[in-house]
Amino acid sequence: MDYPELAARTRRFSYGAPRAVTVSPDGARVIFLRSAGPEDPTDALWVFDVATRAERCVANPAQLLRDQPDLPPAERALRERLRLSAGGIGSFALDGAGILAVFPLGGRLFRADLLTGDVTEIDTVGPVVDPRLDPTGRRIAYVTGGALRVIDADGTDAVLAGEEGVTWGLAEFIGAEEFGRFRGYWWSPDGHSILTARVDESRVPAWHLHDPSQPEQPPTTIAYPHAGATNAKVTLHVLDLDGGWVDVHWDRETYPYLVAAGWSEQGGPLLAVLRRLQQHGLVIAVDPRTGETQVHAELADPRWVEPVAGTPAHLADGRVLVGGELAHDGYDARCLFADGSLITPPHLYVRRVTGRLDGDLIVEASDGEPSEQHIFHIPVTQSSPRANRLTTEPGWHTAQAAGRTIVIGSQSLERGGVEYNIIHNDESIGSISSNAAQPPFAPRPALERVTDRRIPAGVVYPRSHVAGRRLPVLVAIYGGPGHQEVIAARARWLEKQWWADQGFAVVSIDNRGTPGVAPSYDKAIHRRFSDVILADQVDALEALAGKHPDLDLGRVAIRGWSFGGWLSGLGVLRRPDVYHCAVVGAPVTDWSLYDTAYTERYLGLPADAPDVYAHNSLIELASEPPVRPEDARPMLLVHGLVDDNVVAAHTLRLSAALLATGRPHSMIPLTGATHMAAGGLAEKLLRIELDFIRRSLPPPTPA
Repeated sequence: MDYPELAARTRRFSYGAPRAVTVSPDGARVIFLRSAGPEDPTDALWVFDVATRAERCVANPAQLLRDQPDLPPAERALRERLRLSAGGIGSFALDGAGILAVFPLGGRLFRADLLTGDVTEIDTVGPVVDPRLDPTGRRIAYVTGGALRVIDADGTDAVLAGEEGVTWGLAEFIGAEEFGRFRGYWWSPDGHSILTARVDESRVPAWHLHDPSQPEQPPTTIAYPHAGATNAKVTLHVLDLDGGWVDVHWDRETYPYLVAAGWSEQGGPLLAVLRRLQQHGLVIAVDPRTGETQVHAELADPRWVEPVAGTPAHLADGRVLVGGELAHDGYDARCLFADGSLITPPHLYVRRVTGRLDGDLIVEASDGEPSEQHIFHIPVTQSSPRANRLTTEPGWHTAQAAGRTIVIGSQSLERGGVEYNIIHNDESIGSISSNAAQPPFAPRPALERVTDRRIPAGVVYPRSHVAGRRLPVLVAIYGGPGHQEVIAARARWLEKQWWADQGFAVVSIDNRGTPGVAPSYDKAIHRRFSDVILADQVDALEALAGKHPDLDLGRVAIRGWSFGGWLSGLGVLRRPDVYHCAVVGAPVTDWSLYDTAYTERYLGLPADAPDVYAHNSLIELASEPPVRPEDARPMLLVHGLVDDNVVAAHTLRLSAALLATGRPHSMIPLTGATHMAAGGLAEKLLRIELDFIRRSLPPPTPA
């Protein structure tokens, strides 16, 4: 079986691998999801018991449901925001002790006792989305039909909040897609109240998605806040189970974005809110009795504020943990602060706070090498910032921690998949086994930093390559904020090795704007997306060719998806002297058609900066006739027709502009596909893309 088929059948070797790994608050159990085998898409709920050092299956969907009914629309939307294409149990939530878990399955609600293994279906009035136990384990809240409901211990199912045309308890599109806030309600520690979001999308533009391959089906209407348009109105309320209601007060007109929220035993609710252009934000504490708020910290940056995942939060001593940046006295770092005092060393690039270990923090961070991520223990009571590195192997490490237990997931270039090591009381006590398939080959990328900007880059050669043989170049790219291609993890290079084995030198470059190097590197793209990013790509490619003489820069293809699709199109339209053909997947071709929070963060408001939007538009570029006939480089456009993130109109309008100026291109519409192009579609496209690139590249150039 060749790589594309094997990758499709195994969901890129992820079926059977553990995911959603969570440590119970007391550190006694590790809870996770995993399917039975390398081609099994159905995830079950598992527990690793720290005392016995053994794992057991708690809930198997095949035993709970005879068939898998369709997911509720709100659950499908949530999974799309999470980029989750697994079947079976998609997610679970624990009580405060980590003894009980609840999860939705096909719109039905189940509760599992993690100690006894008993699983019970709970009757509900409608399809269940995002069920959550209260911390005491007595009640379950869930959302159905846009209403927030609570099931009491006696089985009574009562609506807590609901009204026509408004949703309660769910994150709005922007909160989930752009800020990583996937939930819309939070239980109080005593289980008597819920902090919940009310989302009114009545003023958000209504867009209509339709798959022409199903003419008998009506269009799906979504509320899509495109750049410059009105956002959803998000308000917060504290609802008591006895009927009490308190509105949370903050200057929502000035700070409309609810970026993060939480409610812990160490203090009342904490919120992080941002202005629309995201150059200023507040961390505010809420008095749940009155709804009044107090500012704990201000966040400011003339470009944009970049929150640190896992913050804000209360520490055990009552101080408030906030993520921020140091940009003075020669420092250029992402750091953590407690009540304004720095608690992480300024040489770290802090990415996420992942848990607590005896009250101290466990964080994921990079330390000088952006292609690697390591785990650090951060003492919170020291007089000066300290960080103890817990991982030593070069690679990409993640962690979850609670009590005296930490689970570290490790990837490297030396092996496939993720290895999960469970550590309790500073002793390794076991691992979480994986049922995933092993890839058929081991990629060997050469990772390096190039140009005076020290841009991270990687090159993959065919496994049979003989030095001195010139190779066409394939630039496999993303290039946008929040994502790196050049990381020290084998999984990131598997598909690139397949491309290399087809006769290419495959290159990936993390230009300025991608994370991991320093805040100034991240934010150099502010208001000048295309200029900075494309210049870095071209300069890094030329620098790589200087180090790797087998790269034939007379034959360069570029391919990418989403932001990478935009960058691929930008490359051939603006620099046809460098890039000779492009695969342009699900691109943003007109930034005024993309969402508010993402686009305005980097480009500003369309009304204030029309020239900036035009300068970064592929449609504007495509509308200009090529200077020379040979500058009209061929493009293969690919887009899912029911994509609700980057809608298909982007590619359709680009195609129309290319056609009007006689630029050669082909288009593959993916019927029924969303932005993920799941179900093996992306893998099925590989050979079609390969054929297009081979036909489109010029013949070899002399050495």
